[in-house]
Amino acid sequence: MTPFEIGLISVLAMVVMIYLGVYIPIALGLVSFVTIWILRGSFELPLALLKIAAGDSVREYSFATIPLFTFMGLIVSKAGMGEDVYRVMNTLFHRILGGVGMATVGANALFAAVTGSSIASASVFTKVAVPEMMKLNYNKRFAVGVVAGSSVLGMIIPPSAMLIIYAIVAEQSVGHMFLAGVIPGIMLTFAYILAIWGMSRFRPQSVLNEGAGQVADVELLSAGRIVLLCLPLLILVSMVLGGIYTGWLTPVEAGAAGAALGLVFALARGRMDLKGFWNALLETGHITAAILFLITAASIYSRMLGIAGIPNALGDFLETYQLGFTAVMVMLVILMLFLGTLLDTASIILIVVPLFLPIVEPLGVSLVWFGIIVVIGAEIGLLTPPLGISCFVIKSTINDPSISLKDVFMGALPFAGVMLIVLFILIQFPILSTALLP
Repeated sequence: MTPFEIGLISVLAMVVMIYLGVYIPIALGLVSFVTIWILRGSFELPLALLKIAAGDSVREYSFATIPLFTFMGLIVSKAGMGEDVYRVMNTLFHRILGGVGMATVGANALFAAVTGSSIASASVFTKVAVPEMMKLNYNKRFAVGVVAGSSVLGMIIPPSAMLIIYAIVAEQSVGHMFLAGVIPGIMLTFAYILAIWGMSRFRPQSVLNEGAGQVADVELLSAGRIVLLCLPLLILVSMVLGGIYTGWLTPVEAGAAGAALGLVFALARGRMDLKGFWNALLETGHITAAILFLITAASIYSRMLGIAGIPNALGDFLETYQLGFTAVMVMLVILMLFLGTLLDTASIILIVVPLFLPIVEPLGVSLVWFGIIVVIGAEIGLLTPPLGISCFVIKSTINDPSISLKDVFMGALPFAGVMLIVLFILIQFPILSTALLP
């Protein structure tokens, strides 16, 4: 067999192993290791590549942003800022039909600007938004669906862990990736709000049960209270993102400063003790180690693809049949939608990027823009069965046996559709991702 055929078989073997339940980094690393061994006939070569991959991952300076922003997100979540911003948004949207759903989207967008985690958003807003909507007689599928859909905003609105992972793998600037995520994140937020407005106006039965009310029962906050609740969040966002965008802070420094300031806010509000601090450190360590393991496995996987010549063969195929930019994007979106049924976002990014990067580079497209496309495409997987991590988090968090996992997936389906539409718009108009770049 040719190296290309062996490489294709290894990729298929990896997918089968993942479907059988093998831990994703193990499947990536093991298949890549064995494939390189077979292709080169040397056990020492894949062993040396594995050592290099692990060393490069640990020594990558920008990797330090992952534990710092992860810790900041956990601290902010424990400080109760998610609940505060939800109460503020609820006050602002309470007079609009479907306003509680819109408030959930707006609160998730603001919360994402300091946490960068869809899992944290899903967990927080399942506890505060779903009970509120159920109390106001909202449709249960809409209630859980809007939380699931808007929770993925944490993956695209900076500071996003997925943008950092892409920047590391594709060797792009973390600051540039953050800048590129601003407009798409705002677009997706407004697209969700517009979708909720349309559903409320033209299919009200999908949003509100018969006889539902939402004005008198919503807790309204005074202007002074709104400012007081929003101030810590605005200070944190201004320091972290403002520091990066103005060049005063590197992403690593901004992550450290944000984590420290978030800890100060949590202590000042009496929401953090020694046990909570230790648990946040442990959870940060677990998340960071898992991501490092993934990046190491993806690094040797990308080397295996290069040795097997798969990216070059795909490039030759596209050139032979004169298939250009559109064909590449169609292949990319279809592959990400397929992988989204069985993989998490980080794994999709780490599998897709090494495969497609050598193909898109000769097309002359911005690799920063390509990163935004990959992250949003991978995000759709958070809402699609059978994996749909955000949907599982919501189901495991909510204390309501009347809401099934099927209800969560069905409720999230319209929002996955909205994401797909936004993805196509961003593919068609790359300037929307790159407009803020220097």
